[in-house]
Amino acid sequence: MTPAEKEVADLCVELIRVDSSNYGDGSGPGERAAAEVVLARLAEVGIEPTYVESEPGRGNVVTRVEGTDPSLPALLVHGHLDVVPANAADWSVDPFGGEVRDGYIWGRGAVDMKDMDAMMLAVLRQMKREGRRPRRDIVFAWVADEEAGGVYGAKYLTAHHPGLFEGVTESISEVGGYSLEVDPSLRLYLIETAQKGLAWMKLIADGTAGHGSMLNSDNAVTEIAKAVARIGEHDWPLTYTPTVRQFLTEVADAFGIPFDESDPQPILDKIGPLVRFVGATLRHTTNPTQLGAGYKSNVIPGQATAVVDGRFLPGFEEEFFKTIDSLIGPRVRREFVHHDIALETTFDGALVESMIAALKAEDPTARAIPYCMSGGTDNKTFFADLGVRGFGFVPLRLPADMDFASMFHGVDERVPVEALQFGVRVLDRLLLNY
Repeated sequence: MTPAEKEVADLCVELIRVDSSNYGDGSGPGERAAAEVVLARLAEVGIEPTYVESEPGRGNVVTRVEGTDPSLPALLVHGHLDVVPANAADWSVDPFGGEVRDGYIWGRGAVDMKDMDAMMLAVLRQMKREGRRPRRDIVFAWVADEEAGGVYGAKYLTAHHPGLFEGVTESISEVGGYSLEVDPSLRLYLIETAQKGLAWMKLIADGTAGHGSMLNSDNAVTEIAKAVARIGEHDWPLTYTPTVRQFLTEVADAFGIPFDESDPQPILDKIGPLVRFVGATLRHTTNPTQLGAGYKSNVIPGQATAVVDGRFLPGFEEEFFKTIDSLIGPRVRREFVHHDIALETTFDGALVESMIAALKAEDPTARAIPYCMSGGTDNKTFFADLGVRGFGFVPLRLPADMDFASMFHGVDERVPVEALQFGVRVLDRLLLNY
């Protein structure tokens, strides 16, 4: 067992035991304590990284490993140090206890994403101790605030310290590289190559205020209610992006079933709980999430509002908003609460080939396939602005019966120790050989 394999579990436990919950309103503990763990473990092997605080307590750690061939573009490997909050009363273990039980590490961040943070640390420490250098420069970044939009992490770094990422053309980060076992002779490893765009929209209807007892044909509440109902009940059609089409084709082939474009459900049924990650990537989605109007039961308000969480497919943003505007109608206007682009890259190139080779070297049954995720990561949100081509690749060989999707932001989040050890072997091969 390599040094990285031996210590990755302990590093993951140490990071989980640091509460870096991100409440999204600035009230959390911040990432400084978790960043200090990273700084201390890097210092032990003689690495002096750059530490950046965007605001007090919002810690980011970045370091560059120089490659042997300066003509090659650099690779970014990044993970976030913050986690979503956990209600301890709901858990069967202390969510920040980092308990190791039944071959799993339990705790908030075990898969999102202190597992990758630990894998990055373990591999980098091993490289430094052994004096090995990759072919190209590799930038390692442990960042803040991903769970609340990246304002104090990736956004701050790319805006104020872009030089840290000089020469970077590609990156790897979370929500990809995990396995789906078809049978003992075949495992599919899902590599994220696309992400849906995000449109949190505030809908606003103006009307005539008045007494609740009187006739009123210009009621803002009525207008907003009709718009919300139309959006919430809209049946978005199946729309296949190149990534989703390739994913469904590959899964159908692996399970030996046909791909009927009019009914992809039989294919989705085969991937079990992972459908949570990909089921919403076959169409746009619009979910009303908030309503607001009025201040008294007998007063008709002059304005009513609603918030809709919209997610649109790569390449279809214009179509999405054209439909939205037709659904809300002329009496309702919209503005953005938050708007992010959709992103899609092709499943080809030297990095993809290197990821596939690293997986197959450690798991001969591996077949890598691309997929689109319905959420978003720092890969899309900010690093894409620097022209970086991003992939989701945290290599984990998982037990066939593990409901991996439910671990993300879920109760009793956990990751197998053996999956982490597999991950550092794959990551080490990738970073040294790419």
